[in-house]
Amino acid sequence: MALTENAKKYHERMFPGYFSDFLRTDPEFIELFDNFAFDEVVNNDDLDDKTRFLSILATLIGCQGIDEFIGMLEASYNFGVTPIETKEIVYQAAAYLGIGRVFPFLKAVNTFLQGKGIQLPLENQGTTTRENRLEKRRTGTNRYIW
Repeated sequence: MALTENAKKYHERMFPGYFSDFLRTDPEFIELFDNFAFDEVVNNDDLDDKTRFLSILATLIGCQGIDEFIGMLEASYNFGVTPIETKEIVYQAAAYLGIGRVFPFLKAVNTFLQGKGIQLPLENQGTTTRENRLEKRRTGTNRYIW
């Protein structure tokens, strides 16, 4: 397989020691995807890795990509996305997508965090109350929008 050195290194940072079964069943796909995602994309934009993974998690919730979301939780954690930041992405998504679409992601985050030995619930982070949420939404100073 002809993976670039950059793709190999970035993949190893995301998923240390992990080898996808797709290497066996779909090596051509892995070569194309890994070289694109883990070399071309990450080396051709101005995003830092943490911001990239915050965006990836939010996008996967939006497209209902639960399987890939579960995999990306580990990678995002490896790139410094905190448990609080991960939870906030899910909490914010509920207002836009509805609880029916977000509930599986919240369960996935909780399972992941507990697997890491992180005590739940996390410390409350909200700064918005029922009384000030509309004003905070207008001014963009809200922690949670609802």
